[in-house]
Amino acid sequence: MSGTTSVHPDPLPEAKGTPAQRFLDALERSGFDFFCGVPCSLLTGVIRLLDGEPRYGYVSAVKEDAAVGMAAGAYFGGAQPVVFMQNSGLGTSFNALASLALMYELPVLLVVSWRGQGGEDAPEHILMGQITGTVLDTLGVPSQVLEAARIDEQVAWAAAQLAAAHKPVALVVPKGILE
Repeated sequence: MSGTTSVHPDPLPEAKGTPAQRFLDALERSGFDFFCGVPCSLLTGVIRLLDGEPRYGYVSAVKEDAAVGMAAGAYFGGAQPVVFMQNSGLGTSFNALASLALMYELPVLLVVSWRGQGGEDAPEHILMGQITGTVLDTLGVPSQVLEAARIDEQVAWAAAQLAAAHKPVALVVPKGILE
């Protein structure tokens, strides 16, 4: 069309102002620019936004340890990576975190959905829900439980921790925050 400017419409206009969109906006403001991971129903809202907007360049992984590897490559390529995973995937990625991300001091933000929180969930999620904090503590990964009212503050905290410590940091996402 001659003389007109093409405007890309918001692919998900209903998402504006949602915690999921506010979370992605906060991540971008803090310099995060590579997004990968394994989807989880507790992260549906944010994964839907990542999938719906090509500028995020979201890369879906088949396993969480593979996502940690992708994040490492992205970091070495100059990106500031975020890995999305379910807390069961935290267990799956334990070795990749210990022998890659922690050993080589890779500042990777882990966004970990908290399945089984408080003993509420399908039976296979209960134990991991109980030990999520312990697993992060065992790895020496600083973490906070994400709160909808504190998204900007908590993303800024995570970015500051990553810059200071050069090791993974986690935001643990309870049910209902980023769905």
